[in-house]
Amino acid sequence: MSFKDLQLNKPILKALAETGYQSPTLVQERTIPLVLAKKDVIASAQTGTGKTAAFALPILQLLFDHQDESKKTKKIRALIVSPTRELAIQIAQNFKTYSAYTNLKTIVIFGGASIDPQIDLLRKGVDIVIATPGRLLDLHKQDQINLDYIEILVLDEADLMLDMGFIDDVSKIERLCPEEKQVLLFSATMPYKVEQLANSILKSPERIEVTPTSSVAKNVSQVLYYVPKQHKIELCLHLLRNTIKGNILIFRRTKFGVEKLEQTLIKNGYKVESFHGDKTQSDRQAALNKFKHGEANILIATDVAARGIDIHELDAVINFDIPNVPETYVHRIGRTGRAEHYGNSYSFCSADEKTYIKSIQQLINLQIPVEEDHPYPLDPKAKPIIHTSKKTGSKHKKGRKGKGSKSKKKRWY
Repeated sequence: MSFKDLQLNKPILKALAETGYQSPTLVQERTIPLVLAKKDVIASAQTGTGKTAAFALPILQLLFDHQDESKKTKKIRALIVSPTRELAIQIAQNFKTYSAYTNLKTIVIFGGASIDPQIDLLRKGVDIVIATPGRLLDLHKQDQINLDYIEILVLDEADLMLDMGFIDDVSKIERLCPEEKQVLLFSATMPYKVEQLANSILKSPERIEVTPTSSVAKNVSQVLYYVPKQHKIELCLHLLRNTIKGNILIFRRTKFGVEKLEQTLIKNGYKVESFHGDKTQSDRQAALNKFKHGEANILIATDVAARGIDIHELDAVINFDIPNVPETYVHRIGRTGRAEHYGNSYSFCSADEKTYIKSIQQLINLQIPVEEDHPYPLDPKAKPIIHTSKKTGSKHKKGRKGKGSKSKKKRWY
């Protein structure tokens, strides 16, 4: 099948041809006709399946008739809500690429950047807004954005919005839009709360499932290292010196963990950048650019930050901390081995993370091969280390008198 078979118009096909895309991916093939038929859609599809184009292309086609209105009279007719700044920017870039030969105007709005330039862009007239929930609601509170004319609402990465605590904001945004609208919900996984949200806001939706979330990319080799928690950094250095080469993405659970590992690797002469939620937008973008342009070959990130990163030709993923949500493991290692490339994933499991590995293996229905030949093996009987503080009380026995006063038998009477 080609994009022509999907009833897309010439200006969109021309822009697509320039990107070099020849034929639609599975999620695009299934989603585009449904969106063009103005159906509500729930799509379960992971990052890297081409899902942005699956909603961007038909939205541009549906809005094409409104494009010749003058800028001042343009109304926002499509709203895409995205959990992170990086994802929002990436989606906006895709919309701008595909709409190159139309007069449709797209803008992206997100927190962590000045609000005034975003207000100026909104005032100039715009057809499509891509936004993170917090900034969108701020602009609405200030009466700077009008959602009364929304025809299509897209909720992208709904499961991540749930993880980040945005689900109530998303419900609020949906209520600010007109009741009669088309809703498209995309989510890599379908937890109960996302299902609940979908049931409350979508009308007779069509369901699309592309590659169940439990399936792991075929092009990724996985290996598991059991290692004491206190030796993970040494194991990481050992593997970087001897085994793992190329562009590497390392996942840590916390921002503190990211920074600690970054400092250690820099001291050992590695070119490293880091990426987490506390960094400003410009710092995050700079880190990503350095990694993409080869100025650093190691990027250390938390899961929330990494979900929006689009990196091609990633050689390896290291799970420095094992995720406690099994689906997160699938997302992480799916960052490598994309588009016919081969990739490797290395997971470091300490005694207290063994239950996480068990859940992951049940989900992916696969026993991850264990590498026992390394310098920091974990004792099979090792129990997780539980740090307890020693009780520090007074060394004196209870009572009002010390030893000295008790030895003086003389009384004053």
